Amino acid sequence: MTLVIIGPVTKDLVIIGDDEFHKVGGATYFQSFVFEEFYKDYLAITNCSDESLVNDFPDLEKVKVIKKEDTHFFINNYPDKDNLDIREQSSNFANIPISPSDLEGILPEKIDGFVINPLNRYDFPVETIEYLKSFDVPVFLSIQGFLRLPDVQVNENYTLKLDSFDKLDSILSNVNAIFMDESEAKIISVGYDVDEIVITDGSHGSRIICGREIKIDAVECEDIVDTTGCGDTYMAAYVSYRLNNYSIVKSGDFASLIASEKLRNFGHF
Repeated sequence: MTLVIIGPVTKDLVIIGDDEFHKVGGATYFQSFVFEEFYKDYLAITNCSDESLVNDFPDLEKVKVIKKEDTHFFINNYPDKDNLDIREQSSNFANIPISPSDLEGILPEKIDGFVINPLNRYDFPVETIEYLKSFDVPVFLSIQGFLRLPDVQVNENYTLKLDSFDKLDSILSNVNAIFMDESEAKIISVGYDVDEIVITDGSHGSRIICGREIKIDAVECEDIVDTTGCGDTYMAAYVSYRLNNYSIVKSGDFASLIASEKLRNFGHF
């Protein structure tokens, strides 16, 4: 059985104060390092035009590329290097959707579950989400991409704004868990009929709604180096523990610990 994580890999420019760094990014990329450590039977499927980006993944034998005509590009700007909870993002908003036909023939025969990581509204059409649900295995979904829209154009990129999505109800039906941050939770109702709603809030910790609300404290990190990908790391750690039958509380505490470990490093966990 294999856990399948799906979503774009990105070219990232990270700006922290006066320092600039280029690196590989994307939720699926960050999560692959967590699964490599804690849930080794996984397959990462990513869509991009620049296939060289996958060379940075931890195990190339566990990566499949859906070749597209473009690659996601993100600028993650942290203007105050002493407060990395504040991030200004912009993107090229690549329109490179993953279709069911893209996935046919590359999915493993036996699947433990899906982790779905859209970076914008184009990445996963509704028919693709429905196709993945048809396998009748657990589905864990990051909500951020479905809420992102281009706002102000800056050179070839656009700043991001968040807004509700009229197809979100059908996308979230029969999903086991959804993940978002507090800014995204303000955009949508958290009353969806989903088993677990996980809401992260940086250094303020996280909360999990599962019939009741559980507060998960952040694990203190004094030497924060890079927060990009921290939410993706949290999600992967949480999924790893839940699929190994740990409780929601233990999974949240573990995810908080691994996210804190990621903060100490530039790049991935």
